[in-house]
Amino acid sequence: MKTLFVLNDPPYGTERSYNALRLAGSLIKREGEEVRVFLIGDAAACAKAGQKVPQGYYNIADMLGVVTRRRGETAVCGSCMDARGMVEADLAAGAQRGSMDLLTDWTIWADKVLVF
Repeated sequence: MKTLFVLNDPPYGTERSYNALRLAGSLIKREGEEVRVFLIGDAAACAKAGQKVPQGYYNIADMLGVVTRRRGETAVCGSCMDARGMVEADLAAGAQRGSMDLLTDWTIWADKVLVF
């Protein structure tokens, strides 16, 4: 099964992105599952490299790494990056700059699209 996760919320302050990545990480560990994550709006900050969080608190960029290390893909809306002053060098390992065209392609690719 091919699943696309579209995240809209920032990495911290709400638990929507956290819970989406918990599910994506769990799903990609299953045999035959493919996962892609597209970050749009405030979720662009989820892919920011070098996040420093308090001891014992989750690191959302590390959670994205679970997906990419298991051959999942992560992309960040390029317009959203620009609006937030982010460049590709700011992205965590495995994340790529994306576009609305890429999100369109991934939506067509997916059997399921989950929006958080």
